[in-house]
Amino acid sequence: MDISIIIVSYNVRDYLRQCLDSVWKSAVKGNLNVEVFVVDNNSSDNSVDYLISAFPEDQFPQLHFISNQQNVGFGHANNQAVKESQGKYILFLNPDTIITENTLRDCFDFAERQKDLGAMGVKMLGAKGEFSLESRRGLPTPWVAFCKMSGLSAFFPKSRLFGKYYMQYLDKEKPAEIEIISGAFMFCHSDALKMCGGFDETFFMYGEDIDLSYRFLLAGRHNWYVPTPILHYKGESTKKGSFKYVHAFYDAMLIFFKKHFHKASLMLSILVKAAILFRACIALVQQKVQVLLGRLNSSKDNAPINVHFIGSLESQNILLEHSDSWGFKVTCGTSMDEEIPSQTQIVAYDAEAFSYGNILNDLIAKYYAIGTFFPSRHTMIFSGGIYK
Repeated sequence: MDISIIIVSYNVRDYLRQCLDSVWKSAVKGNLNVEVFVVDNNSSDNSVDYLISAFPEDQFPQLHFISNQQNVGFGHANNQAVKESQGKYILFLNPDTIITENTLRDCFDFAERQKDLGAMGVKMLGAKGEFSLESRRGLPTPWVAFCKMSGLSAFFPKSRLFGKYYMQYLDKEKPAEIEIISGAFMFCHSDALKMCGGFDETFFMYGEDIDLSYRFLLAGRHNWYVPTPILHYKGESTKKGSFKYVHAFYDAMLIFFKKHFHKASLMLSILVKAAILFRACIALVQQKVQVLLGRLNSSKDNAPINVHFIGSLESQNILLEHSDSWGFKVTCGTSMDEEIPSQTQIVAYDAEAFSYGNILNDLIAKYYAIGTFFPSRHTMIFSGGIYK
């Protein structure tokens, strides 16, 4: 078995179906032998039954489901599948991602050339094709964490002294040895996982990837960034400005510091709690401003979403059947080379006609928010929701 792919699911069945579709295409194009584990953390959207129907066992024998009766957390759920995996490499993949037809082969070939590989990350793109800073991160030592929380890393992003958290001094178009791999796409050597163990289940939602990446480094393994693109467009839904996110993220950082930098954990604890209070105040102010702006702009709430759709005439007609009920104002084209109307807010693609690689390349060039339309099941997927 070349690659075992593990995806933890929680109430994201349509995003996950799209992710699985991209995985199959990448495996076939790359001529790779893969197995896929979907670990469902007690979703309430009937995810497992829905996906079993969409990917029947007689056609997808390499797809396996593990259904938990409660939300056991990200780390524990991944570890469940690791115990059953047979792959030389193990890919931890978020369900809100799209990989291209070349992604798995690019990663497999790069991994085969590395000695003592721990894990590998890729070039993650946001909802508008923007480069995601989480694609490359440095180890959050006390100094690096201080620069991040104090804002020094934001003021001096290209500095190797102050900006190591996101390592923006590296060329994002070139492979580079880095320290921390994002759990959204974490391509690991199975030998490294056997040596270091899986995710530390003390962490529940954030910080597991940082901890595992560091344990690879401590074991003498090497972590790499490879500039093959994927889309991770729903990560914004974590609402990173909210108090809940801030509290959960920095609490995870405290667990990490106490585990690996315990001598500095007391000082960092004070800084982290101050950061939580500061960010919570900002989140509260932002919330009040949004409510005020919402009242002032209430007349615009029902304004249609300007969508430019690229697809065949047949798929255009299917989309236009739903445009009014979905609140879309649609313009159409059949080619990616055509000019996009100036009022466009979202560019949507026929995902059954174009390759995911071409869609992502066009997304980068156009720099609009992305939508994917599946004519056969009358479903549109945006970063902000599902229309069907």
